[in-house]
Amino acid sequence: MNAKHVILGTGQLGLAIMDELVGEGVSVKLVNRSGRVNEPLPNGVVLAQADVTDPSQVAAVTAGASYVFFCTQPAYHQWPERFPQMTAAVIDGVAQSGAKLIFGSNVYMYGESHGRPLTEDRPYAAETRKGKVRAQMARMLFTAHQEGRLPVVIGRASDFYGPRVKDSALGQLVFESALAGKPVNLVGNIDLPHSYTYIRDFARALINLSREEEAYGRAWHVVNAPAQSTRKFIDILEDEIDRPVKTRLAGSFILRVMGLFNPEVKEIVEMLYEFNEPFVVDHTAYAARFDHQPTPIKEGIRETVRWYKKTTDNRRQTSEK
Repeated sequence: MNAKHVILGTGQLGLAIMDELVGEGVSVKLVNRSGRVNEPLPNGVVLAQADVTDPSQVAAVTAGASYVFFCTQPAYHQWPERFPQMTAAVIDGVAQSGAKLIFGSNVYMYGESHGRPLTEDRPYAAETRKGKVRAQMARMLFTAHQEGRLPVVIGRASDFYGPRVKDSALGQLVFESALAGKPVNLVGNIDLPHSYTYIRDFARALINLSREEEAYGRAWHVVNAPAQSTRKFIDILEDEIDRPVKTRLAGSFILRVMGLFNPEVKEIVEMLYEFNEPFVVDHTAYAARFDHQPTPIKEGIRETVRWYKKTTDNRRQTSEK
């Protein structure tokens, strides 16, 4: 099947884009390395297996596509070694297919906010390993666009939450723990304003960007609900689940100790600056171009809680069989 919309990656963002496209009645091809996903796929969606670090496989799996969404990534601790290689392969492969490339990214490349809202014209000043990798990838993608190899647009989100989101500051260790009556693990100063991106808004924004010819050749910050403190987010979560949520803060020392046993946790340490200063992502440019209102945090939390409850129930039923 040569679908017009191909999604590289079947993680939280890739499947959120799938949901949005399926809701429009659009056929979709998902691509991952294993050829398996952990949930039934809707009608009109096919799954293909490919190694996206191989340009020839990328070219084959995206043949006939009009839009390719780049949503896959290596393990968090392997970014410096593997992400640039993957990006080069995706560029080469998609350039052969003649499709447009839409990359779902984040705001790591800017580095510290210094108390000012992050805008798209902020220089790439990151001093972290992962921030430097994101900057390198952005340069690779835009160089390919400027050289006429393929059209590229980048959508950048802040830390996100929502259905299927697990490995995030507001992921499994918050929602699943809160629903189980356990303390939730947070980092940094939870009383500072922080932009959080609802995963479905991120998906919708990337689709909107893909269809706007004038959007290509630059990066856009996707929509977020107005920034508020993480503590306020937890307060809204308490109201939604109708029970108190105890919080437990982990500082750099605790994370470093945990990182001795878990390389993913170790990688969080260098990103703590995001949570120790006001971290507000400005999406004025996107809002001026697209009629897309961000999902209110209360609604986003309600949908996320519903997904976690359903997932927990399904897991329980499976274990009882």
